[in-house]
Amino acid sequence: MDDNPEDIFMAKILVVDDERAIRNTLKEILEYEKYIITDVPDGMEAIEQVKNDQFDAILLDIKMPRMDGIEVLEEILKICDTPVVMISGHGNIETAVEAIKKGAYDYIAKPLDLNRLLITIRNALDKSRLVSEAKMLRRKVGKQYEMIGESKSILQIKEMIDRVAPTDARVLITGSNGTGKELVARWVHEQSNRSTGPFVEVNCAAIPSELIESVLFGHEKGSFTSAIKQRKGDFEQATGGTLFLDEIGDMSLSAQAKVLRALQENKIMRVGGEKEIPVDVRVIAATNKNLKEEIENKNFREDLFHRLNVIPIHVPNLADRIDDIPLLANYFMEQICQNNGKPLMIFEEEALELLQKINWTGNIRELRNVIERLTILCDGTITSSDIQRYAMT
Repeated sequence: MDDNPEDIFMAKILVVDDERAIRNTLKEILEYEKYIITDVPDGMEAIEQVKNDQFDAILLDIKMPRMDGIEVLEEILKICDTPVVMISGHGNIETAVEAIKKGAYDYIAKPLDLNRLLITIRNALDKSRLVSEAKMLRRKVGKQYEMIGESKSILQIKEMIDRVAPTDARVLITGSNGTGKELVARWVHEQSNRSTGPFVEVNCAAIPSELIESVLFGHEKGSFTSAIKQRKGDFEQATGGTLFLDEIGDMSLSAQAKVLRALQENKIMRVGGEKEIPVDVRVIAATNKNLKEEIENKNFREDLFHRLNVIPIHVPNLADRIDDIPLLANYFMEQICQNNGKPLMIFEEEALELLQKINWTGNIRELRNVIERLTILCDGTITSSDIQRYAMT
């Protein structure tokens, strides 16, 4: 076979069959192909192996004493998502089909065909690799949007997210620029049942008022001069996931009315369209404005405010959580050094104390920019002199 030897050598396969001759044959064939093989004679031992070790694929006989393959399969799938290939005798094909319905990756009939066996294992390993890569990517994304801090206000936000995220309740996030409102929104999404769906962000302040409705709801071809083709809006694109309306306090009143209708009816209509389109989105909104003042000034709809403000979360300024600054500084330093392939730099204690005394008007965003500047302009250990030179000017 034309395989990558390094990938194959690392692949671990569990063989489960009560017939010693079949186990020995499979082990000999698969070890020749550079796989690492563990073999056991029954389902009970297989379950123990899966609990104590990690495999890339499992070959599982259906007809065995003590526990049959279907029972073993069900127990294995409770423990892990490793692809399981069933081995069936000619009289067990119906059972093999049942096993696939219960989650088995595939089945191979006895007597075993060598080419079929190796191709099936290769495909199962490809699936296993994709699952592992997806998990790794999710961990990386999760770490990217990790909430750093142990101050009382941050712990309260984390607790609130833990309670709210599994629901579909709308969330309104308030706070000054640079405090991390988007981070809170993404963390709510990552912890929710919609985490595998899209996270679609709309910066309402950056989109001209005449285009916001087209962006949110889409448009039909020819609905206005530059509409040369149909476009799905962000409500449709976020279906099954989360729609994050950032700086919603800057949205035009006409767009607010349509957003309110979409939230009430879970339906939208494209600009220039006549057909209502059902949408399934969780809406999270954020603003740096005082929406109650905006309501008094007739700039924001009170009914929309109440629709959005089911769960309010206020993100404090960095000045109100100075105890978190050393944690944040070290976190950003590690992240930036890793992203740029640089050796990890560290802070002197006096340098961290000095960072806590700075008036961070730009909040966390400003702090991160300063840490990035320090990684570029300094070497090794960051001193209080470095902070005075590069952070306090």
